[in-house]
Parts: sequence; structure tokens; C-alpha cells
Amino acid sequence: MMNKNQVCAAATALTLLMAGHATAQDIDNTSFSYVGSWSSLSLYKNFENPFWSNHIPEASGGNISTNVTTFDQMGLGGGEVYRLMARNVIEVTSTVADYAVQDAPELEGLDMPMMAPDVETARKVAEAYWPVLDEAFSERFDGAKVLAVAPYPSQVVFCNAEISSLSDLAGKKVRASGRTTAEFLEALGAEGITLNYSEVPGALQRGVIDCAVTGSLSGYSSGWYEVATHLYPLPVGGWDHVVTAMNGKKWQSLSADTQEWLLKELKENYEAKVWATAVDETKEGIACLTGEGECSRGEPGNMVLVQATESDFKAVSRHLEEKLLPNWADRVDQRWVDRWNETIGSVTGLKASK
Repeated sequence: MMNKNQVCAAATALTLLMAGHATAQDIDNTSFSYVGSWSSLSLYKNFENPFWSNHIPEASGGNISTNVTTFDQMGLGGGEVYRLMARNVIEVTSTVADYAVQDAPELEGLDMPMMAPDVETARKVAEAYWPVLDEAFSERFDGAKVLAVAPYPSQVVFCNAEISSLSDLAGKKVRASGRTTAEFLEALGAEGITLNYSEVPGALQRGVIDCAVTGSLSGYSSGWYEVATHLYPLPVGGWDHVVTAMNGKKWQSLSADTQEWLLKELKENYEAKVWATAVDETKEGIACLTGEGECSRGEPGNMVLVQATESDFKAVSRHLEEKLLPNWADRVDQRWVDRWNETIGSVTGLKASK
């Protein structure tokens, strides 16, 4: 049996423990209007929609209600959602960071082509850069708060033309997934083309473009294997990180307990789950596209899988250090370059300089 001092100590410990974890009773009675990413892709269908439509209302004990849609269902392209968030038109939203680099060039630092060749490195990069993203969002989008960073599967290359290595992209018209990807393709001697995701299959089929970059599973889900013949499996387009953010007015309206609770729920029940499946989805996407391996999502395609070479990796490192990072550094203030070197630079061993 505990004595009086032990009882007091135990009660104090319990109070301190509970103070760090908001319970459903501590959650604000409020609502979230959420605008998600592409409605047809796995990230939204398997993670975003279940989290915002079901998990948040249930985990909050009914204190929080949600209204959920996607930017394409709203007739938007995805690049404008953070601007709409800053104007309080949208409360919470997710889109590919690369879509918003015209508004916030700091976002480009998150996802350089093949800077993170595997998902473990990609996650370390995202975690290291989180404070920088949060600061950039606050400055660029009127006090917005970053809530989560999650990847699509590895952004690989689909070609409706014969290729046997990365160097074979020279001379080809390639739909890029972002500005730095376009710069990388141009460094390889290709022509980087800007094209909406939904327009790619038709453009490949008509020969308007020769190749295009997207996630392996995304490409399978959208039927790109029906209009492309060759698949280069390394992350030429990076990981197309999707950043979830809340507008500043909405964030500031939440109690500290609710803010803490929401960030914890996102980290444990959204972010962690997406990262955990990124490797499997990349592998299954490749299997479904090529027929090499198990595909549980439907009939596999028969694309030719191109093997990466040692010279490919050497070319990537050279282009990153000689062109991509200096070009990006010239687009941002020196303080962002310094922050990049302190965070992502420490993870990858790369250095950005003007």
C-alpha cells in the first residue's frame, strides 16, 4: 500500500502525463473544411479521405466535423490551393509542393531530382526540412501552419520510345513534374515540358511528348502503361511530397490542446502510414506496370523495365551539384540556402551555394 507521499507523487505524475496529451474532452467543438489532392490516386483514396472524413470526427469524440473534397473535384489544377488558403477561401489543404514553387521557391529545396534515391533518405530529408517549410509557409501564405508532409511513390519516367539508360532521354520531350525536374531533364539534354497530369496519356499517345514523370503506382492507376512502352524506375522526379497546411486564421482559432492533438493525430495516423507504404507502393507500381512481380490491383502491363547504371548515378550527382542546387540558391534568399545546408545538406552530404 502506498503512503501519503507516494500517493501525492503518483497523482502529480499522472497530472503531468495527462497535461501532455489532450483528450477528446479537451478538443474544440469545431469543423474543418479540407481540400485534398488528386481524387483518383491512392494517396487521397487510401489515406487523405479516410483520415479527414472518418478518423478525425471519430478520434475527436464527435467534437470535430469535417467537409472533404479535392482540388480536381473543385475544378482546380492544384497549384492555386495555398493561395486560396492564404485568402481564407480554404481552411485545410494538400497539394504537391512542386505545384506551388512559383509562390514559394523555398519548397523546391524539399525534393530535388534523385537527391533521395530511397524512401528512408526521403523521409529523413522531409523531417529535417520541416521547420524550414513551416517558416516559409507562415511567411508566404499569411501565417499558414504546416501540418504534414507525405510522399507519393517514387517519381519515375514513362516513355513511349525505346530507352536503355538515363542518357537516352537526351533529345526527347519529357513532361516534368516540377521546375527542378525540368532543369534536370534539360541538363540531360531533354526538353522539359509543362503539362497537366490529366493531359499526359493523350499527349504520349499522340506523340506530343515522348516521356513523362510521375509516381509508379499513380501511373498505373491512371493507365499510363497503355500509352507508354519503357519504364525508368529511379526517382528522376523525386518523391513529389504532398504538404498539408492550415490557414493561419483557422490555426490561431484552435486551442493549444486542439493544435497539439491534431498534429499528433496527423503524424501517427496519416503521415506515418503513408511513409510506411511508400516503398511497397513504389514496388507494386513497377510490378503492375511491367508484369515483373505481384500486382494485386488489376491486370498488369508489359512495359520494359530499364535498369539504372553506375554512370546514371554519377551524372545525377554532377548535375545536382553543378546546376540544380546553384540555380535554386539563386532563386531564394541566402538565409534559406543556409537553412537548407543545415538541414537537408546534413542528411545528404550535398551543399547548396549561390
